Amino acid sequence: MKKLITRIALAASAVFALATTSFAQTNLGADCGCPSVSNRTTTVLLSSLATVGGTDDGNLTDSITILDCSKLYILDKKIYVPNGKSLIINPGVVVKARSYSTADSAVALTVSRGGKIFANGTESCQIVFTAEADPMDGTYALSNKGKWGGIAIAGKATNNLKLSPNGPFSVGVAGKICVADGLGTFEGFNSTNYKDQFGANLTAGETFNDNDNSGIMTYVSIRHSGAILVLGGELNGLSLGSVGRGTTIDHIEIVSCADDAIEMFGGTVNVKHYTTLFNNDDMYDYDLGYTGKGQFIFGIYASDTTVSADADNAFEMDSDDQKSNLLPRSHPVVYNATMIGNNKKTLSADNSGLSVFQAKELAEGEFYNSVFANFRYGLNLIKSVGTRTGGFEAYHNWANTGGNSTNSLKIKCNAFVGITKDIAIDKNAATAVSATDSAQFFTTDLNTSFASLPGFVPTWAANFTTNTVTTKFDAVPNPQITNAAGCPTPAADGFFTPVTYKGAFPATGKNWLSNWAYAQLLNVTTGLQPCATDCNADGITNNVDFLQLLGQFNQSCQ
Repeated sequence: MKKLITRIALAASAVFALATTSFAQTNLGADCGCPSVSNRTTTVLLSSLATVGGTDDGNLTDSITILDCSKLYILDKKIYVPNGKSLIINPGVVVKARSYSTADSAVALTVSRGGKIFANGTESCQIVFTAEADPMDGTYALSNKGKWGGIAIAGKATNNLKLSPNGPFSVGVAGKICVADGLGTFEGFNSTNYKDQFGANLTAGETFNDNDNSGIMTYVSIRHSGAILVLGGELNGLSLGSVGRGTTIDHIEIVSCADDAIEMFGGTVNVKHYTTLFNNDDMYDYDLGYTGKGQFIFGIYASDTTVSADADNAFEMDSDDQKSNLLPRSHPVVYNATMIGNNKKTLSADNSGLSVFQAKELAEGEFYNSVFANFRYGLNLIKSVGTRTGGFEAYHNWANTGGNSTNSLKIKCNAFVGITKDIAIDKNAATAVSATDSAQFFTTDLNTSFASLPGFVPTWAANFTTNTVTTKFDAVPNPQITNAAGCPTPAADGFFTPVTYKGAFPATGKNWLSNWAYAQLLNVTTGLQPCATDCNADGITNNVDFLQLLGQFNQSCQ
């Protein structure tokens, strides 16, 4: 009986936590038996668990380092999970990252090649990385960006880096990221240290491993990151360098990042249930021969363009850095995204397109069944060859006029809302798109353009200093937009979930953001509903849902 009473109490407390924004933050991990964040009185500096000095400076020393939610952890320097060692982060853990005074002192967490991270959060006990100044009560301004570096994971999967023309790596020289054939240094790291490298040293006889496993990250929230580590090189919220498909990246959100929210530098890793909120630069960036999969992706820029002054593309798509025509070309396959811009039309310091798809550098890829709104352009295709040899660019991969002659860039069955220039060439709004190109985009590829959609509200307003939302957005068209004949359904291949609707969310049924994501905690969304019987939104209706319902019986619903 004691166990049953305890479970009922925990279930009831979970429901209450989900109903109150500040409580949900300060009492993070209550379902896992974690103390409230304010009561985690034991503070552990991660530097105290690491080597001091030398080329191994910052390497975690134990074979297995475990962070538990009874303590508060401070990321106070660049910390590394070295080859052969593992970092386990239990559900409900909060890691606060120290602010920095110089670029060199900006902190970051890096999983080096051969290291592993197991950050297994849960829906009710997510894992949070945030700025040290964040009190975790919902009051820390969302306009706070770049307060620390971010998280970088290095693997040994395929990339297309060659020493010439991408190297040798030179400190402070933009674009020179290659250390040896197949081996690169993370963007933002001003270092030739082995700890900051990803890929395989083909020159030394190493080989790529596309099934490489760097661990698991689930229900992880990364907030207020994107610090400048070197002039011209900010760190992304989550950087994935040659990460293999044996790695699990699922239910990840990046909040208020000063640079790209997520970027893949080569690799084969798959990403599912990924959210980016209020960041600068790109929502989803890939380069250097990335060939993974993605599904259920949601992104939205800050409504205030001064807060997301450098908000740029939903997808920035690249294959190589130096117009080198190297193989493999980037070719991810993505289904079911919903991405909302902030109607910014004028380029600024760190912008390159303000597009849903900024297709350049011979990029390939396949993007299906998604909903996009409020960007300057829908699909912007780079056609001008410039200094590239070979006579073709991303446009030719899309138009099947040159390139590899296989329509290797496919933008198909997507809905574009409130975008006045659905397709553009070389970022030129004044250039008319040919009838042939327009026919491919709308008729052959079955993309659609709307001024608005019923139930879909992509414009919104908030005060990003007080975090007060005055006008909520609704990311779900209602009625649901379903696929027309000729549109593909993702295959049930062990990763993709076969669904027939467009966008990241169904109009009814389970909402994968549920109550764990920051967008829900801030109460900025409408129209996103969990499954009616799945009270804790874990995808299963069982006795836990019954106990939560019992604890909240006779209450009115909103």
